Amino acid sequence: MPQPTQQDILKQETLLNAKETIRIQAQAIADLENNLDSQFSQCCEILLNTKGRVIIIGMGKSGHIARKIAATLSSTGTPAFFVHPAEASHGDLGMITINDCVLMISNSGSSDEVTLLLPYLKDLGVPIISITSAPESPLAKVADVHINTAVKKEACPFNITPTVSTTCVLVLGDAIAIALLKAKEFTLHDFARSHPAGALGRNLCLTVENVMKKGEFIPAVNEKASVNEAIIEMSKKSLGMTAVVDQHQHLLAVFTDGDLRRALENNNLNRNDYVLKYATKNCLTAKPTDLALTISNLLKSKKMNGLFVVDEKNCVVGGLNFHTLIEAKIF
Repeated sequence: MPQPTQQDILKQETLLNAKETIRIQAQAIADLENNLDSQFSQCCEILLNTKGRVIIIGMGKSGHIARKIAATLSSTGTPAFFVHPAEASHGDLGMITINDCVLMISNSGSSDEVTLLLPYLKDLGVPIISITSAPESPLAKVADVHINTAVKKEACPFNITPTVSTTCVLVLGDAIAIALLKAKEFTLHDFARSHPAGALGRNLCLTVENVMKKGEFIPAVNEKASVNEAIIEMSKKSLGMTAVVDQHQHLLAVFTDGDLRRALENNNLNRNDYVLKYATKNCLTAKPTDLALTISNLLKSKKMNGLFVVDEKNCVVGGLNFHTLIEAKIF
């Protein structure tokens, strides 16, 4: 049996080290969950009652985590922004108003850049929430609420590199954001308003009316139309189907490429027959106010290519298919 090469051994050790790191992180997160107490509830109460913004401050690695927490809070209904502690000492303290609250992150709770700001923040009278691993630190003692994120060890072999400690603060920040989101009854549409340019916002904001084919681009024939006329209309409008309507534009049926193929396969097609003979009755439709993403998912689940949009009187006002949705970047 061949002996493992040095490269094989290195690959195995690398994988084992990665799994151990993840295991340590997972255990620390479980400990964090078990150790959360009334201080977390008080933290959320302060944030819910804040009329202004949540100012998040942190130095070094804590600063990187603070930026992410600020972004998550802002996108889930709690206005927040990050202030660098060194910049705060050189004028950015003026960004903080009496209606705000301050969330300060420091693993040691004694970073000079952070503790330097405490007298000025206390003088301003804003609530201070601290997240540290040191309950007896200057920051923890001055804060109105302190959340302890002490961990048993970091993931690095020297127990120095911020790894587990920063992960726990990041998870805690997410826990705060989601707790506030639920308390505020923040909705999908609220979330979409914060993401107008991205796929998330587009999928949660765009309605069928925003993407459907309208007016002269809607394929439609009257109830007396022949199969031949219906085929010509489908070819002109490129939706792979045509609506069959009465004189008031009420939807009676839909004639699709699939209906045409099935009739041909069964040798049961007379192009001079009324198209209603071959069309699908009682077909699925959409409303203009439906979310485009909802209709996209409906088409996928029903294995359909498209459908027509009707108003409250069942009059055809639009049509769409997968190509229409793809053009609108609805997936």
